[in-house]
Amino acid sequence: MIKRIKKYRKALMVTLLILGVGYYFCLPKTLFDDPYATVVNDRSGALLSARIANDGQWRFPELDSLPQKYVTALLSFEDKRFYYHPGVDPLAFGRAIKQNVQAGRIVSGGSTLSMQVIRLHRKGKDRSIFEKLIEMVLATRLELRYSKEEILRLYASHAPFGGNTVGLNAAAWRYFERNPAQLSWAEAALLAVLPNQPAMLYPGKSVDPLKSKRDRLLQKLFEGGEMDETDLELALSEPLPRKPQDLPQLASHYTNFLISSGQEGKQIQSGLDIHTQRDVVNILNAHHQLLKTEGIHNASAIVLDVQRNEVLAYAGNVMGAGSEHQEFVDVIQAPRSTGSLLKPILYASLLDGGQILPQTLIPDVPMFFGDFAPQNFSRTYDGAVHADMAIARSLNIPAVEMLKMYGYPKFHQKLRDMGMSTLNRPAGHYGLSLILGGSEGTLWDLTNMYAGMSRTLSHFNRERYREGDFEFARLQSSKFARDSAPDASGRGNDKSKNGNDIPNHLSAASIWFAFEAMLEVYRPNEDAAWKLYSSASKIAWKTGTSFGYRDGWAIGITPEYVVGVWVGNADGEGRPGLTGIKAAAPIMFDIFDRLPETTWFNMPRAELVTAAVDRESGYLASPYSSQIDTVFIPKVGLRTASSPFHQLVHLDASQKFQVNAGCVPLSEMVTKSWFELPPKLAYYYKMKNPTYAEPPPFMPGCETQLTRLKAMEMIYPEPNASFYLPVEQDGQLGKIVFEATHQNRTTKVHWHLDGEYQGYTQSEHVMSFQPNNGNHRLVLVDDLGNELVRRFEVLKKSEE
Repeated sequence: MIKRIKKYRKALMVTLLILGVGYYFCLPKTLFDDPYATVVNDRSGALLSARIANDGQWRFPELDSLPQKYVTALLSFEDKRFYYHPGVDPLAFGRAIKQNVQAGRIVSGGSTLSMQVIRLHRKGKDRSIFEKLIEMVLATRLELRYSKEEILRLYASHAPFGGNTVGLNAAAWRYFERNPAQLSWAEAALLAVLPNQPAMLYPGKSVDPLKSKRDRLLQKLFEGGEMDETDLELALSEPLPRKPQDLPQLASHYTNFLISSGQEGKQIQSGLDIHTQRDVVNILNAHHQLLKTEGIHNASAIVLDVQRNEVLAYAGNVMGAGSEHQEFVDVIQAPRSTGSLLKPILYASLLDGGQILPQTLIPDVPMFFGDFAPQNFSRTYDGAVHADMAIARSLNIPAVEMLKMYGYPKFHQKLRDMGMSTLNRPAGHYGLSLILGGSEGTLWDLTNMYAGMSRTLSHFNRERYREGDFEFARLQSSKFARDSAPDASGRGNDKSKNGNDIPNHLSAASIWFAFEAMLEVYRPNEDAAWKLYSSASKIAWKTGTSFGYRDGWAIGITPEYVVGVWVGNADGEGRPGLTGIKAAAPIMFDIFDRLPETTWFNMPRAELVTAAVDRESGYLASPYSSQIDTVFIPKVGLRTASSPFHQLVHLDASQKFQVNAGCVPLSEMVTKSWFELPPKLAYYYKMKNPTYAEPPPFMPGCETQLTRLKAMEMIYPEPNASFYLPVEQDGQLGKIVFEATHQNRTTKVHWHLDGEYQGYTQSEHVMSFQPNNGNHRLVLVDDLGNELVRRFEVLKKSEE
């Protein structure tokens, strides 16, 4: 007998153990694996945009907290003893049985909220006594795992609210267009009763029964002391929403960008500001109405908050452009030809490397590099122009000269270090065209690069350089970002691949002078419309236009904001008049007008030094400089050379001729300092600078071989050039235009091609030839016997 009792006891213990283990593991670790919608809020929590979940449901990610009005209404309607029962309420269950018996049918299930969470988890199992028992068991297990507040959040996040609306958060936005925390008593009561019969009663269907149900709950809340009589009257008078509203899509392209960056199915607190975002979208739409009449259908704009390192507004395209014009393409992330946008960065790089001073004269004369022959937008030449004015006027040829000086491989690496992600080919692929739009860049990269420059300069006077100045803007608000969270470029935090901090790429001094040059915003007469877009605040800005008028750019920089604008056609179609100054700059300035008032940068005095600079050449003053200014320059600029264009000239007593000791006694010479440019530069420089005076000619009998060699210079072709014969519009082979310059405009220059005399020129030394294939020798001889030889090659005659 005793053995039998022990046997039964052992069997019972094993059974209890099995049941206990089964009970412990009966609830899966994750109750809900449903896909969630992607929800983007602005920095204050306002809903900007959302993408429906992959299963077609508007199911927002689970809530972190619930509004008290909703909790009070829900518990009063569904489970008034929720905080006191272990998942099953015997009193409610007994009442339900009584009601069902009296009615002769099922009118109440007696389910607690915990049991309803289990029912939602089990997804529509048949309503049976056995299923009810399973729900009861699992509900008690649920209570052991989760707190009461967590169970409430699970229910509110997964309850059905009619149609394809799931969860309190989605319902509050779809029915009332507001955050759940802003719900009124009437709205909270409606959302409390909706999940009870979501397929039968919801806004837009069976309105009267639904309102009656809501009003009974409001009356119950009033009787329970949750609201006063005035609150009740106001709540009862509120109408029901007619139907679910479409969710806002104010930042559609930004939402897609977040999804592509691994944020799908999350609720994201972004750094965007809903008011700024709405302003930017409205400005783009307004300009689009005018641009589309000119065949320009797409535009995008981005606003970066420089100091918070966040995106303040992001409009990837004009949503009214239509699918036929690819309105869903996010042009902020699309690689496009950069035009002139990189010129200020090159200027700052040269200053940072101590290769030029802010006003160093840069050549501006015709240049030829095989098939690459850059031209200024105006198709004119200045001969030489100060570096800062070359940036302000966006001159192409001086930019190419500066890139030659800096080195395109070095600049290519500089841009990559600063975050330009589209330079995926070797530097040699781009060559010197890199500075004129020969590479592609994205508006995202370029605005972030300029924002990094702005941060570096802003931080300098307070704390010198800070780590991460060139870190790209974050995807989400800094209040919610973790140290390991990726930035919007997808490159992670501010560590480079080797684990070291990202270096500061440009000095504050170089950035300061670049931004000062960008304040000048001078444009040729044909682009004088830029004057219409002046601003009361200082804004450093740069425009860009790609080859073929396919892209118009404008980027503006202040200590607080960087605004970037792109205008064009997403399919790459060019349009006449599509320039940065005409199409993009007006949008940029309209955006700045809607932003809070901005300041300007402080001069980074610790990186500057005063120096004597030659006024005419912009170089450090030489002993022969006649006009000297004492100005601020970067400290590293002290290593630059003194002016090479100033020298002493020896004149006769009348000062009409140059002389030397071999033909005039020293006592009869007059010595002067003279600003003299090389003949090729001087030829164009004096056309734009009437006060420029070349040194007098040498007195007959005083010339030397050196002075004769300096008398003439070839403008085109370059030494040992190779080129093709052009093809005219009629299909016939054209001629090559050769051009030279001479110090004395009255001198005749005689032209010889391959030993055959071709004629002479005077004043304007231009002549055209149609040489055969092969190598050739061109000889120019002036009246004094000075000779200039240029060899070149015609590669082949172009075919029709």
